[in-house]
Amino acid sequence: MMLFLLPALLTGAVMPQRPDLPDPAARDFSVALAEGNYRVTLRIGAADRPAVTTVKAESRRLMLHQVATRAGEVIERSFVVNIRNDRLPPPPANAPGGQRVLLKAREAGSPSWDDRLSLEFLGDPAAAVIDIAPVEVPTLYLTGDSTVTDQRTEPAASWGQMLPALLDDRVAVANHAESGETLKSFVTELRLAKLLSQIKPGDYLFIQFGHNDQKANWPQTYADPEHAYSAYLRLYIAEARARGAMPVLVTSPERRSFEGDRIVSTLAEHVAAAKRVAAAEHVPLIDLNAVSVAVYEALGPDRAALAFNDGGADKTHHNNYGAWLLANAVAGEIRRAIPALAPHINAARFDPRHPPAPEAVAIAASAGSSAVRPAGN
Repeated sequence: MMLFLLPALLTGAVMPQRPDLPDPAARDFSVALAEGNYRVTLRIGAADRPAVTTVKAESRRLMLHQVATRAGEVIERSFVVNIRNDRLPPPPANAPGGQRVLLKAREAGSPSWDDRLSLEFLGDPAAAVIDIAPVEVPTLYLTGDSTVTDQRTEPAASWGQMLPALLDDRVAVANHAESGETLKSFVTELRLAKLLSQIKPGDYLFIQFGHNDQKANWPQTYADPEHAYSAYLRLYIAEARARGAMPVLVTSPERRSFEGDRIVSTLAEHVAAAKRVAAAEHVPLIDLNAVSVAVYEALGPDRAALAFNDGGADKTHHNNYGAWLLANAVAGEIRRAIPALAPHINAARFDPRHPPAPEAVAIAASAGSSAVRPAGN
């Protein structure tokens, strides 16, 4: 276990300068660590003031959301952060494969792929102590595209990077999803190989693809729903089961395409194919497509835009508010479909027909922002 004192966040005092602690005024923390899962324990609170502390890890992965403390109150909160790098066990001589994941240029320098634990303290934070210890816990491995990945900069966000805040400190989330990915490209870029090199018995493999797989104008990665798409889903399922992990299929969230006050489906064939595969393979299904439609229609055409990136001009990618809604929807579906994980859900029950308003969520924004829209649509 490693112990780190952070007096600047508690009292405003000047922290001693260390190579693994950036400028304390930035309220960031980073330390070199090997790959694995780490339980981070914070003692939160200030002696002389109330505080509201939000904590994100790696690439804006939400870990704690608006933890409020009174002046003089100190409480303890823990969460588990998954750390990884892009290296792969080298294949034997003359065997095909590679030694690194084929990352995209936009992933260069990403906190999601370095040998470090990075934390960001937001709001009006007060964090007195950090304990960091490696842990062996069930891990939820996420595969997918831009609607799942840990979006690196504001204002875009995805449900996968909000999910950790809805879980307790006895499970981990390893989000391997990336913008623009398909079932095929996730294999050819060795992302699946990386994940499979780490997944173990008792873990879970969440599989959500469709937005980009359906694009016939992407000939190298197009997967028709009846044949290639279904076959690749079965491949992922088989690889998870071969390693003692539980596969879970997630249908893709719908695009915000309204006709009147109703959503028009743009993913129906791939959603239906995922449901058929889940039934045939006896795999838990999280029908995020249906729940997302319920959320958007409950908000209505005008207010639903408040859940999306680029001021609502983007009809596919979400902002913090929309990502939070879908993460709560996923948590609710996990509670229903995967009983073994239900005790680890620490979120209130979510009713997609009555989503909370944006002002009721108010997730603190990170420092980095970009006007570049995530890849895919």
